[in-house]
Amino acid sequence: MDPLHIYLLLGLVAHKLVWEVLKRGAPAQTKPPVSLRTKLVKAVKVAILLGIMAQTVLPNFLPLLDNPETIRIVGAVLFTAGLAVAIAARLELGKNWSDIEVAGVLKEHSVVSGGIYGLIRHPIYTGDLLLLIGLELALNSWGVVLALALMPIVLRQAIREEGKLIQNLPGYDLYCRRTKRFLPFVA
Repeated sequence: MDPLHIYLLLGLVAHKLVWEVLKRGAPAQTKPPVSLRTKLVKAVKVAILLGIMAQTVLPNFLPLLDNPETIRIVGAVLFTAGLAVAIAARLELGKNWSDIEVAGVLKEHSVVSGGIYGLIRHPIYTGDLLLLIGLELALNSWGVVLALALMPIVLRQAIREEGKLIQNLPGYDLYCRRTKRFLPFVA
């Protein structure tokens, strides 16, 4: 395995470890009964993660380019930026984070508007998309098309979350008016 593939795999492992460690310290949420849909979503997420991790150790299949040096460098930079943004945002959220499958607003939650959240409302989504797109480019993989196809799904999820937060978190509507959703000063 070349150093780039090792770096990508270690980055994915670090991302997952941060989430799992910080999840353990999150406030307990009353969890509704787990629906079949939720179980399916979790299973798909695990399968995708395992597939992405497998990509880093398997040889390239149907590469994007025959001469991929530039695209691999661009991909590694995007991956690194996405990893840094996602982890920094998760750390900044602290106890205000909720698991996506049982997302809800607890009475102790408050609007996080400092750090990267002062620029964009969904830095974890932004970071994760950059991470995935960068990973696929660094691997010289057509999987980048699938990563790009996630963008409308992520947008829909972000809009749904914003609706819940506006209804249940005092001050979130004002926060939405002064920040962009995914890209500082743009969108």
